[in-house]
Amino acid sequence: MALEKFEYPEVGETLLKATLSNGLRVQLVPKPAYHQTYAMFAVDYGGIDVRYQPAGSSEMVQDPEGIAHFLEHKLFEKEDHDAFALFGQTGASANAFTGATNTAYLFSSANAVAENLTALLDFVQAPYFSDETVAKEQGIIGQEIQMYQDDPGWLLYYGILGNLYPGHPIAQDVTGSLASIAAITPEKLYRAYRTFYQPSNMTLTLVGHFDPDQIMALISANQAAKTFAPATPIVRGVAFDGALAEILPYRAADLPVIRPKSAVGLKGQVDIPDDEAGTRYKLTILLLLEMLFGDSSPLYQDWYDRGWVDDSFDFEFTAGRTYNYALFSGDTDEPSKLSDAVAAVIANGAEQPSLTQERFDRIKQASLGKYYMSLNSLEQTANQLSAQSFYQVNDFDMAKIMRTITLADLKAAAAMFFDVDALSVFHIRPEVQP
Repeated sequence: MALEKFEYPEVGETLLKATLSNGLRVQLVPKPAYHQTYAMFAVDYGGIDVRYQPAGSSEMVQDPEGIAHFLEHKLFEKEDHDAFALFGQTGASANAFTGATNTAYLFSSANAVAENLTALLDFVQAPYFSDETVAKEQGIIGQEIQMYQDDPGWLLYYGILGNLYPGHPIAQDVTGSLASIAAITPEKLYRAYRTFYQPSNMTLTLVGHFDPDQIMALISANQAAKTFAPATPIVRGVAFDGALAEILPYRAADLPVIRPKSAVGLKGQVDIPDDEAGTRYKLTILLLLEMLFGDSSPLYQDWYDRGWVDDSFDFEFTAGRTYNYALFSGDTDEPSKLSDAVAAVIANGAEQPSLTQERFDRIKQASLGKYYMSLNSLEQTANQLSAQSFYQVNDFDMAKIMRTITLADLKAAAAMFFDVDALSVFHIRPEVQP
C-alpha cells in the first residue's frame, strides 16, 4: 500500500496518509529524533450517537445513554484475557477514552511498536460481549457514575450543558446514568459495534519513532488477514441544535461545597462546517475569548481586583458534530456578580474596548507560540490528528489558517456569536446547614 506524502513547511512536519481497501484511514507522522511512539485507533462514534439506523436496517433505534463509553470498556475484555495485559507485557502504556463524537484506543511505547500495534488492531476489531461480562461492567461503571455525582465541577459542567441543550444528548454525561446503563445488553453492544466500528468509519494514527514503510506493511497485512462485513452508510439521528427557545435561562443546585461556583453558557446558533472556513471561524472565536477573558485582559484584572474571580476562572469554546458553545466558569464568592458581568460583555457584541490592534497582535502571536510548542508533544499531535481525521483540515494547517485571521474577523465573529438570548447561567451554592 503506497503512502501519500503531505508536506507542511509552515510547521516543518510531514504527514503520510493511505486508505486501505476496507476503508480504514491511516495517518503516519515519523519523528526519528524521538524515542517514543504514540498510536491511536479512533472511531467516529461517541456519546451523542444514541439514535441511528443500525447497519442493514432502515429503522431508527434509540440506544441507552452511555453505550459508547460502555462499549469502549468492554472491548478490552475478551473471553480468555484482558487486552491491557498484552501491552503490559512489553512495557507499553495503553488507554482509551470516549468523547461526545469519537472513541479512541491508544498506546505509547519506546519499543515493540509492531507487537503493540498488532495488539491494538486485534483487540479493537474482535468484540466479545456476554451477559455475564456486561453485568459485571454495569457494576464497575455504576461506581464510576456515582463517583462523578460527588464532583461539583462535573455537576456544574453538565448543569450548564443541560440548560443550553435540554433536548440534545450532548447534555448527558458520556458515562450515562445508573438507569441507562442497566438497559445495555450484549445485543445492543453488538448492534452499535457493527454499525459504527466499520473500518471505513475509523482512523489509525501513529506519531513518533518508527519506519513508515514497515508499519504500513504490517497494517496492510493485518487488515488483509481479517474478514469484514461490507461497508454500509452510517445514518445518524441527532441533528444540529442551535435553537434558543428551549434554553433554560437559569438553574441552581445546593451542594456540600465551601465556595459557590458559577457557570455561564453561550449557545452557538450556526452549524460550523468541517472545512477550512469552519476551522478559521473556530480559531477566531478562540482568539476572541482569549482577548476578552484571558488572564492578561483588562476584564479579568478588574474582576480579580473586585474579588469576583481567582485562578479557577476558565473559559472554553467547544465545537462538534451538531453543537457548539462557549462556557465561562469558576469558583467565586459572588456568583451572580460574575455571571452578570460575563452577560454584560456578551451584550456588548463587537463593541469591546479591549479589542485593539495592539492587543490582537500580541494575543495572536502568543497563541501561535503555544501552538508551535504543542507540536513537540507526540500525544497531543496524535490526539489532534486523530480527532480531525474525520474532517477536511488537520492540526498541521492551524498556523497557516491562524495567520490569516484579522481583528476585523474577531469583531465580525463577536457580532454573530455574542447574543444574550443564547445565554444561560448555572450556579452551585453551598448547602445551608440545619
